[in-house]
Amino acid sequence: MTTPEPEPRATPGLEPGGGVPPGETPPAEGSISGIAHPEPAELRRAWGAWPAAVVIGLAVLVALMLIFMIVALTT
Repeated sequence: MTTPEPEPRATPGLEPGGGVPPGETPPAEGSISGIAHPEPAELRRAWGAWPAAVVIGLAVLVALMLIFMIVALTT
């Protein structure tokens, strides 16, 4: 595992100014894995029952309107 700030004098492949010569791979960056604190519960919760029911109800109404329009056009 690499440290977030490697020691420039001890890192192999670095030039005196801190650059990397051609053909050399630069040192890896430090990383942080995971979240340091848990997310609030309101951000993790999915849609509730009411918004889902409203969306489904609107979709059913639109479908019924389209069916009635098709029936009206074909008769």
